[in-house]
Amino acid sequence: MSESSPLPPVRLTSEAELARDALATPLLSRAARLARWAGPDTRVGAGGELVEEQLPGAADALGLTGDEAAATASEAWRVAVDTGLVEIVDEEEGTVAAGADLALLTSGAPQDVLGVWLTALETVLADASVPDLDDLVDAMDGGGEIDLFSLDWDPEAEAEFLDGVLGNLYLLTVSEGGAGESPVPLPALAASMIVPDDMGEPTNDVLEQVSDAMMRLDDQFRLLEPVGLVDFQPVDETLMADADEESSAAADEADVSRYGMVRLTPLGLYGLRARLLESGLSAPAVGDLADKGADVLLDGTADFPPTAARAETEQWLARREPLAAARELLAAARGGDAGAPLRRLHCQQALSLVGLEAEPALREVLDDAELGGLARVWLSEHGAADVPPPSEAMIFWLTIDTIAAQLAAEGNSAELQGLVEGLAQQHGGFFAAAWRVDHPATPDVLEAMGRLHPDKKVAKEARKAAFKARSQQGG
Repeated sequence: MSESSPLPPVRLTSEAELARDALATPLLSRAARLARWAGPDTRVGAGGELVEEQLPGAADALGLTGDEAAATASEAWRVAVDTGLVEIVDEEEGTVAAGADLALLTSGAPQDVLGVWLTALETVLADASVPDLDDLVDAMDGGGEIDLFSLDWDPEAEAEFLDGVLGNLYLLTVSEGGAGESPVPLPALAASMIVPDDMGEPTNDVLEQVSDAMMRLDDQFRLLEPVGLVDFQPVDETLMADADEESSAAADEADVSRYGMVRLTPLGLYGLRARLLESGLSAPAVGDLADKGADVLLDGTADFPPTAARAETEQWLARREPLAAARELLAAARGGDAGAPLRRLHCQQALSLVGLEAEPALREVLDDAELGGLARVWLSEHGAADVPPPSEAMIFWLTIDTIAAQLAAEGNSAELQGLVEGLAQQHGGFFAAAWRVDHPATPDVLEAMGRLHPDKKVAKEARKAAFKARSQQGG
């Protein structure tokens, strides 16, 4: 995930719903139960871990049985300590008491609950970057120290790898046209970290790296699911047994789920966004601009995908009276700076969501050189009566402004090329008049039209008009 590219805005559920989800996660709910179970006779070791003879009692308190009961109880206890649900009273005696944060889970605000959950998430993420116990035991030297060289484990690189995977999963989830709420195949997620973007057919070595990464991720997502970060379908264990058989060498599309599927939960989206913000990245959420001015809304949604921009605008409008909102939007759309055409385009899109209550605001700007054209469009689309026809100068100005906005929003897109071809075809003398348009973007728009038009003769006319416009503006 690039640090320079702005992330699409994420749609989050309410903090109240997220807090309920956090309390219902297996790991945090177990940690809270153990914090309430602990008493004067509970004893911990030097690192705050439950002493071994008390693990069976902790497992019983959680209703756990089987081979993994003690390990699961131990993990829940560690989370209880790390999150402040349990406090060490006397390190030498190993005594504990309920922590101050335990009360937050029942009487705190949703944000308090989510703060506890975020701490639990950090504990699990740290654990997920550590090799499994068998590997650690194998790597111990005679003095009980872990030989990192023989383990071939770089803690920093492991944490960065997992952060990168989660960043890619976040981006796939929030991107328009991306995974959304659908699960992502584990091989695709592993490949996003291993296979170079410019590689055509992956080599056998690269495919082996992807396979190794996929199995690492299978272990890591198994750890991350109980904290509520992801919904995870693990790799089908029968694939391991069949790995050498030709029939399993390549799975068809119907079998892709056997290789593992993962998706971020709503709580997971919240948690990863919080971590992105903590790391200094911009990770917007729909609704962030609802209490800001119209100028911030129009500029802030400039890089939003269409669906997200509409959702953000709807939330902004919901907090305002239609007429006042329309006046504020129109005032913010004025300007001769480079970003003004795109602001006016977003203003027009925002006003399309407002009903006829806004009509007085649009009529107030009919004579405005910058806003009169879009006001006429809005009034006509809403079936208003007595809409004065635009002057030829206003039509040309609006055309230049619209193309400038499209260039800013989409660059040299196929849609814009079609618009350029249509203009030149419908108006034989378009370039002869367009270079005179008193708009700051006129030279750039005409130059773009020269680049985009496939007809060499028409493209030359556009470039000549651009030169005249730039000379007229003293450029």
